[in-house]
Amino acid sequence: MNDTPVIAVVGSGPIGSAYARELLEAHPTARVVMFEAGPQLTAVPGASVRNITDPGEKDLARERSQGPQAGALRVSLGLPAGTVVEGMFTARQGTHLLDFGGEGSAHAPTFPAAAASTNVGGMGAHWTCATPRPSDTERVDFIDDREWDALIDRAEQLLHVQSAAFADSGVGAAIRALLAEAQGGEPAPSTLPVAGDPQPDGSMRWAGADVVLGPLADPASPLAARFELRDLSLVRRIVVDGARATGVEVEDLRTHATTTVAADLVVVAADAFRTPQLLWASGIRPAALGRYLSEHPVVISTVALSAAQMSRFATEADLDAELARRALNPVDPVAAVNRIPFAEPGHPFSLQVMYAEQPPFPLPADHPLAGNRWGYVNMGYGMRKRPRVEDGVTFSDEELDYRGLPNMTIEYALTEAEEAEIADATARLRRIGETLGTFVTEPRLLPNGSSLHFQGTTRLGTADDGTSVADPHSRVWGFENVYVGGNGTIPTATTMNPTLMSVALAVRGARDAAGRV
Repeated sequence: MNDTPVIAVVGSGPIGSAYARELLEAHPTARVVMFEAGPQLTAVPGASVRNITDPGEKDLARERSQGPQAGALRVSLGLPAGTVVEGMFTARQGTHLLDFGGEGSAHAPTFPAAAASTNVGGMGAHWTCATPRPSDTERVDFIDDREWDALIDRAEQLLHVQSAAFADSGVGAAIRALLAEAQGGEPAPSTLPVAGDPQPDGSMRWAGADVVLGPLADPASPLAARFELRDLSLVRRIVVDGARATGVEVEDLRTHATTTVAADLVVVAADAFRTPQLLWASGIRPAALGRYLSEHPVVISTVALSAAQMSRFATEADLDAELARRALNPVDPVAAVNRIPFAEPGHPFSLQVMYAEQPPFPLPADHPLAGNRWGYVNMGYGMRKRPRVEDGVTFSDEELDYRGLPNMTIEYALTEAEEAEIADATARLRRIGETLGTFVTEPRLLPNGSSLHFQGTTRLGTADDGTSVADPHSRVWGFENVYVGGNGTIPTATTMNPTLMSVALAVRGARDAAGRV
């Protein structure tokens, strides 16, 4: 045992940050070095871009999340001005498509909307902060209920989860009342738990990886002295000796110098595609690596709220109060967000309903639903995708991607089971929308990959039988000191936002890992 063990954490999102914090709090002398391929966007590492109030600064931060491949932004990233790099195409603000069509692009014709963020804080700098608890078959069945509940409690603490952000909204309460009428039974509509800290003025400071890092990001904390974050540092390979990792090979993307950093433990929490890619590049290749890819098929629509319907449960004063609250931060206003959660067997989906005074796209001035006094709701049903070995990502040793790592090919298909639930959810969304008001956009299924909730590619399991990548504590099969983290570890079919669940699994993994260094 090393008296001062070094732990390498690859990836700086909420999951990598949870590993770093839990390991340092559990081990009195360990050091954590965290590697992130993208730039640091905010003064406090990993803070949510949603908290940036200046629109120009927010847009720049989102652009920079395309990482050092962001072409015209290479100077602002600290890269040499003459460096020629491949540009990226942004899918959603703060993300870049994996299959972007250029040289070194991934191949994902059946999963075209797959995207990632490359920045300190990972997707945690851009996420919606939705943190519902998994339930029923979404939960991991090899963790007993008492431990699971404690892990979820700890994950909620790390993410600053609270359920009261929208409870006082009269508009939100009216929407819930109408949802209950349309639902006609259990489960009952409720407010959506979110990660963030309500401010005295009624605004919200949204949580990112910064709140998970907690004292590690505070220079005055003793824990911070044992933590180092290196941005623009691309880990190209885990150095392996037999069944042990001995370090990581890292390229400094500012200078392109490559060094090997010795480590007593390696945690890979890069994301559901880049984590298995790094394992593959390192010769760590369990049979299930990259397989069992799942996400949440998503059906969405936008509805203009009916004044007649809303007025049954809310007043004009309620509406004025909601609009005043949203005006506190016009760039990213706090909205009334409601949900109907997953519950088997009668409601095997998750519905989220977000209020906005404007639709997510401009309407022509002469559109009959433009300028709707009571505003709009953007609604989406998330459905299950059953994990199948046929769905997944494979890697090529001959073809390299734009970063010089084994290139990806994603294979994915919906089955009759998913198609049936999508049809059911679409019909329900139509019925609910008609209760709330008038459709601005009809219910439609988004392209595969649109959820950004990619799971299963490094899934956990109870036996090294070829159907999982890691053991129940997230340690990669066949290796003494290599752990994985992130949504890719989730082995179940889920319908909800997975970050809370992934952080809970990271807490469990970190506690196990702390006893091995």
